[in-house]
Amino acid sequence: LPSSESLIARFLQTYPIKSNTVVSHIRQANVGEVSLANTHPFQRELWGKPWTFAHNGQLKEFSQFELTRFRPVGSTDSEHLFCWLMGQLDEHFSCCPSWEEWVPFVHQCCLKIHEAGIANIILSNGDALFTFCSTKLSWITRRAPFGEAKLADTDVTIDFSNETSENDVVSVVATEPLTVDETWTKLEPGSCCVFVDGELVG
Repeated sequence: LPSSESLIARFLQTYPIKSNTVVSHIRQANVGEVSLANTHPFQRELWGKPWTFAHNGQLKEFSQFELTRFRPVGSTDSEHLFCWLMGQLDEHFSCCPSWEEWVPFVHQCCLKIHEAGIANIILSNGDALFTFCSTKLSWITRRAPFGEAKLADTDVTIDFSNETSENDVVSVVATEPLTVDETWTKLEPGSCCVFVDGELVG
């Protein structure tokens, strides 16, 4: 269902979720029917860790990315790409690599996807949050003292001090800047960045 009608969305608004990494996605449903199976983010287990993936963009010919042991449940190009990425990681590394090892490899894989179409990508295994810019992606890091910011798409101002502690470091990555009175950093097409515990590390 659309989020405006979804009981799951209503639940998430009231449930006090606390996490080091959160991946959220608003889907336009360009490829694949509207269904739970086609809803981002997608998740798979590899080396005992849950890997989470979201993709903004569209690839008309994604069958060129041949799959191995990871298979889609739904019918989107996004989940197909995720399964391909997981297969590439599984074949390239014999055991769980550090983020310093897998990030450069995933970046090279994303550049191949970028050649085939639009693929703004977010990927995390809980240790690090990897982001790849194909066309547009922006990020911001907030830290104490936290203040207010006005949302870009509605006349609402959020006071982040009500939701954070003085020790928190909060980075947000989005297709477009979400606020109008803060300075967001825009990524260049073909580039990537990595966050660990809210800090930009690469």
